[in-house]
Amino acid sequence: MKRILIGLIVAAGLGVGGWFGFNFYAQHRAAAEVEAAFEQIRSGGGKASHGKIAFEQSSRTLTIEDIAVDPGKPLQGHVKIGAFKSTGVRQIGETRFAADGIDLSGIEIALDEVGPGKLKLAYKIPQMTLRDYAGPLRVQNAPASGSLSDMYRFVLDQFASVTATSVMIPSINISFDAGSSNGSGEVVYSGLTLQNLGRGKVDAMKMDRATFTINVTQPSKADKLTGEISDMIVNDFDSTPILAALDPQRRSDDSYRRVYRQISTGPYVLKSALGMRMDIDGFAMENIDVQPSKLHLFEMFNMPLDKSAPPTPAQTRELMEKVAGFYDGIRIGKAEIGKTSIGTPQGTAKINAIRYRQGEFAIEGVDAPSPQGQFKMERFALKSLSMPNLMRWASGLTNPGQPPSPDQMLGLFRVLEGAEIKGVVAPHNNARQPITIDTISLNWGQLVESIPSKANLVVKMVTPTDPANPALQPLIVAGVDKLAIDLDLGAAWEESSGAFALAPATLDLGNLAKAQARLALANVPRGLFTTDPAQAMSQAEHIEAGPIELSLRDSGVVDLAVAHSSRACRKSAATQRAAPLSR
Repeated sequence: MKRILIGLIVAAGLGVGGWFGFNFYAQHRAAAEVEAAFEQIRSGGGKASHGKIAFEQSSRTLTIEDIAVDPGKPLQGHVKIGAFKSTGVRQIGETRFAADGIDLSGIEIALDEVGPGKLKLAYKIPQMTLRDYAGPLRVQNAPASGSLSDMYRFVLDQFASVTATSVMIPSINISFDAGSSNGSGEVVYSGLTLQNLGRGKVDAMKMDRATFTINVTQPSKADKLTGEISDMIVNDFDSTPILAALDPQRRSDDSYRRVYRQISTGPYVLKSALGMRMDIDGFAMENIDVQPSKLHLFEMFNMPLDKSAPPTPAQTRELMEKVAGFYDGIRIGKAEIGKTSIGTPQGTAKINAIRYRQGEFAIEGVDAPSPQGQFKMERFALKSLSMPNLMRWASGLTNPGQPPSPDQMLGLFRVLEGAEIKGVVAPHNNARQPITIDTISLNWGQLVESIPSKANLVVKMVTPTDPANPALQPLIVAGVDKLAIDLDLGAAWEESSGAFALAPATLDLGNLAKAQARLALANVPRGLFTTDPAQAMSQAEHIEAGPIELSLRDSGVVDLAVAHSSRACRKSAATQRAAPLSR
């Protein structure tokens, strides 16, 4: 019996000793793997150190304390992690490992002299938790330089190499300093969660709240901006198209690839120390796509500029061309900003919605103060707006002291294909009654060079007669205190037949007169559409006139003219009406 008992004790002792021995071996192996990863950083010219390493075999929990990494050039950054704890650690393959959970605490990241502006950034993350994590054992593809593009490509490369079912970050504090002439600030994110990460994609991201403070220190614009945004949600994020745009070997992709399916936020508040406040109910965007071959994200920031002097016209044009190229590489399916109020010392302006969809940009429900009174507008829209073309058109107007040429001004027709204003009630500078606009709509198309060969203008509005305008005094004396204008003008040219038509062209001046005209021309050559007067005159010789119709209906203008003439001649209206026209 004693031998059996002693045998059991010995077996137990051997088991415990074996367990501790294996645990020590496992811990030694874990420490060796960790040290190998740190040595990789050191061999690349950086600095890396850590504190105590512990590995508990039963739960396969790896703990590393006091991690400090200084990658050195070109990153010029510093990373500190107070503690790293990973449970359920296991190796999958030769280069990757998995863990049931990872908890990090006391994360601090400092980046010095980022980009041409020498921006300083500091990140503080008190706590981060990852669940069902898998990723590489060691960092791969370290950036070759300290450029913004290389750094972002490195970060996105690492992001694409990991998977996790969830990431939870209670708070992130980001501070930045762009120097005494550019300002500084701080951003704090709260309640950040990510669901289902893998292959550079995230199914859903949510942030409870973000606050920010920005100190604008430029002498002419010294200000302090504070703001808050809440309930931000991102669905279906894919970083791989951006990574392709940053990779010289993959940036030839001409297809549009979706980066975000949907982004939405709750209320947004922005305040200025100078007395301005802006409140937005929220905004939403859908189907944000990028074209890797044209999305040159950081080229516009790599231009050497002398900050002691304003940029030259050539530098401005180059920058705007790069911005235009950036817009070329982005496509947004739909965007909407909710109810907005902007408070200033002069009053509060309100906007019901700002929308963008399929090239149309619209502002709806404007109610704003002005020095003459309240301004209201139901809708203002720009049709088929092209931001790249707008940037390129504006870049051609950057020669100070030189008025734009006719060709430059006509370039605006390539920026958009029409504009519309509806439901305007605006105060008049001199009259008591307001200007009311039912509709002003202008559309054009079929450009020949930069000149539209098809256009339509519709105007329906009422404007008060201006008492300060001498030309309108006869109307005012006759008791006409407003003019109702109803204009419909359409013109089109067909290149195949050379036909040009002006129809219908209708002008209705309410209680005064109504005129209507039709015009047809044949054999109108393409060369007529030019800003060169000499060429236009020579091309006009080929035009053949067609039928011309003109009608005029009196709705009171004759009586008004007779009354004005009788007052001027001090004769009765009947006498003036009976007088011959020759007189």
